[in-house]
Parts: sequence; C-alpha cells; structure tokens
Amino acid sequence: MTSQWTRDKYSNKAKREGFRARAAYKLLEIQNRHPVIREDDTVVDLGAAPGSWLQVLRTLTKGTIIGVDLNPIASLEGVITVVGDFTTPEVQEQVKELAGGAISIVTCDASPKLSGATSYDQARAIGLGEEALNFAVSVLKDGGNFICKTFQGEDFPELFADVKKHFLSVKTFRPVSSRRGSRETYIIAKNFRREKDGAP
Repeated sequence: MTSQWTRDKYSNKAKREGFRARAAYKLLEIQNRHPVIREDDTVVDLGAAPGSWLQVLRTLTKGTIIGVDLNPIASLEGVITVVGDFTTPEVQEQVKELAGGAISIVTCDASPKLSGATSYDQARAIGLGEEALNFAVSVLKDGGNFICKTFQGEDFPELFADVKKHFLSVKTFRPVSSRRGSRETYIIAKNFRREKDGAP
C-alpha cells in the first residue's frame, strides 16, 4: 500500500501540473490568503531545492529570483541559483551582489532532516528558522517581507517573538495542503524595520 506521506492528491496534482514538489501549493495558499509577493519584488528563497517554490515565485513576480540550497537545483528559466550555506557571510554577500539591488522578500520552506524524535526535530527546525530570520534581517530592505516554515512546539514562541522584533505584522498560517499529522506552520511577517544606528 502506498503511504500517504509519499503519495496523496497534492503530490499527484503537482506531477500533473508540472511542479517539482507538492510544496508549491503551500506557497500558493499563503499568497492567496496573505498576499506577500508583489509583481516587481526581488525574492530570495532559502533551502530552495528541488525548486517548486521557485516555480511559483516566477509566476508571481517579474523581479529577480534567487534560490539558495546546499544541493544543486535543476535550472529554471529566469531564476538564479546558488549552491551554498545561506548562514555564511560569503553566501549572503554573493546573494546581495546577484540581486543587484534591494531584496524585497525572503522565503524559506526548508526543514532539517527528521530523526523521528519530536522534541529534537522541533528544536532543529526552530534553529533553522532563526538562521533564516538572521539572513532576512541581513539582506531585506525596509518594508520587506519574510515567509518561513517552522514547527509548533515548546520553542516556537521564542522564534515568533524574535520575528516580531523586526516586522510590524507577524502571523501564523497552516496551509490546507500540509500533510495530515504534520506540525508544520508558516510564519508570515510583513513590513521589515531595520534598526537604525543610534536609535533609542
């Protein structure tokens, strides 16, 4: 019998519609319910492989799109890809140079390799979310937006509070297309405010 974790209606739909993964529908739901991406935005997608969010982003904006992952991403027309660790200053500088201007959106649908130990996996996912937030804070323009996948658990409130320090509007959203039984949720943060030197 085929497991619901490997085959379901969204996996089948993704195959029919040419998306590289079912995760495409999560971003489509987010954009439909909480519009974040505008048609001229420059977007950086972290943990982008295999590229389904990049495929959706290409339909939502005419701006520059950059995907970053530790693994190579099969080429997509109109998308720049970077193989590297987004937590390193070298990759952050490379992304800024490739963007060639202000970065409006940072998205992150990445998750750590799961061990099956709930508390351990949740802590690692929160840590990855913190790294994605640090990246966003380092590259976003004022007024920019941030979307990040994470997992509900005892460490979640701390990450949520950290995001609220940098954005005027912060909400959570669980797409219908998330797998049944998954504890994943998405933080949707709008209107980034960079700290000013010498600000009170």
